[in-house]
Amino acid sequence: MPLHLSDLLARPDLDLSVTYDVPPHLLARTVEAATVSDLPAPGKWLQGGELLMTIGLLLPREPAACRAYVRDVAEGGAACLALGLGQGLPYQEAPEPLVRAAEEAGLPLLTVPDGVPFIAVTKAVFDARAQEQRELLQRAFATQRRLTAAATGGGLRPMLAEWTAATGVGAAVLDPLGRLLAAGERAHRTPPAQAHELLARVAAHGLRGSAASTAAGQQLEVQPLGARRLRGLLLLTGRLDDAARSVVPGLVSLLSLELERRHLRDEPERRRRSALLSELLADEDPSADRARDVLQSVGLTAERVRGVVVEAPGGAEGRTGPDPSQEGSAEGAAQEMAADLALALPGGLVRVVEGAAGPVIEAVAGEDLDVREVLARFAPHRPAGIGPAADPEAVRVSLHQAAGLLALSRASGEPAQARQSQASRLLLDLGDRRTLHGYADTVLGPLDLADHGEELAATLAAWLETGGAWDATSRRLGVHRHTVRNRLDKVMDLTGRRLDDPDDRFDLWLATRIRRGGAPGTGGRPAPPPPGR
Repeated sequence: MPLHLSDLLARPDLDLSVTYDVPPHLLARTVEAATVSDLPAPGKWLQGGELLMTIGLLLPREPAACRAYVRDVAEGGAACLALGLGQGLPYQEAPEPLVRAAEEAGLPLLTVPDGVPFIAVTKAVFDARAQEQRELLQRAFATQRRLTAAATGGGLRPMLAEWTAATGVGAAVLDPLGRLLAAGERAHRTPPAQAHELLARVAAHGLRGSAASTAAGQQLEVQPLGARRLRGLLLLTGRLDDAARSVVPGLVSLLSLELERRHLRDEPERRRRSALLSELLADEDPSADRARDVLQSVGLTAERVRGVVVEAPGGAEGRTGPDPSQEGSAEGAAQEMAADLALALPGGLVRVVEGAAGPVIEAVAGEDLDVREVLARFAPHRPAGIGPAADPEAVRVSLHQAAGLLALSRASGEPAQARQSQASRLLLDLGDRRTLHGYADTVLGPLDLADHGEELAATLAAWLETGGAWDATSRRLGVHRHTVRNRLDKVMDLTGRRLDDPDDRFDLWLATRIRRGGAPGTGGRPAPPPPGR
């Protein structure tokens, strides 16, 4: 327990006395230390909470000077002033001007009787403070033992319950997206509104920081949980005393271990869902019912979905040579990022595959999900392509288009999304061959995966080069004009673009020119102006 001024007055061996009728709230002041000074202005040497003792060797006698002295001591933060009395000392009783000045300033004034040395008072204060520290450590150790015992039983809730029982502070554990995983007895089942900003701030910084605030008289604190990557967030609700504060690091460690254990325990389920995605994508022509059944079996019920492809960290650009350990590290980093995305994406259909430049992560997300927000949180600064929304049976096409956008994302420094506005003009400005071909793959990728895809692509190219003339196209290809129309209808269905839309038509024209090697900036022969522009 803290040492109060009243505790010192109650000790018969010190025989301290008050010089006026001191109000109870002043006697309840906490004494942090004891010191001696006979300086005429000792305030600047104080840190706060001291019992300041003096024999009054230089104590002023005038009322105004006494008030100035007392004011200096009070403003320095002293808990009280004590005057030593006795034979051979300046005072045998407290002078009236000093007593009045102390009472006016609300500073307790004590007297130390003859025969009680200042060192005895100092020793009593420091013994009490040492006992307080021992009690604090004992409480902290007891709380830590209770938490450790709860941790051996497994689960987040027992640890949170023991923490709250020992400290009176509410606690809840949330996942990196702010979804509640477990809560103690006094914790909010739904985080208070003022906690959302703290949770988002800590989650954005990963394991690198914590945050605290006080709103509407309620103290909130958020601590990150996890060993190498952010696995969750600890929300504390309530005021922590010194003993509870000293146990917070231990609580964070135990909760982090539990979340890491959960992460390892969930690995088989992540592998199962990864295999399920591979099985879905291996079928070149899945039925609509089959595709929807697969998605619904993992809880992904969106009517339309989109493919997402992320270039994993530690790919070819991060390797310094043919070092097998680097390849293992790259695979591990890719799997960790895939696990994060599996947590954030409803359904968890995520897998890691080997791409041309190293590991890439493929995922399936519902049409309504803000994929950019998820990528900003769990795959920041990584090249990423976001395919167009498609029916579940066409998710393979959406993923293929997303993969084609990686080069564009790498050049622009942000995720690239199919049908992104001004994408064609950006490609023309970039003029990078790899980026251009990536864009062409995005636009024409659905044709590559379709039956008779080359035939459809050739018909599209001929129609665009003739300026949309049906008869000229049929003569060039040697087929009936109705065949040309049927093929182009299929092209529109597969690519999601309309030939009567100028922007779509330009995208198709640019993609076919890139495929033929006549893209602007590549040194090919001058291309004709885009049809319909």
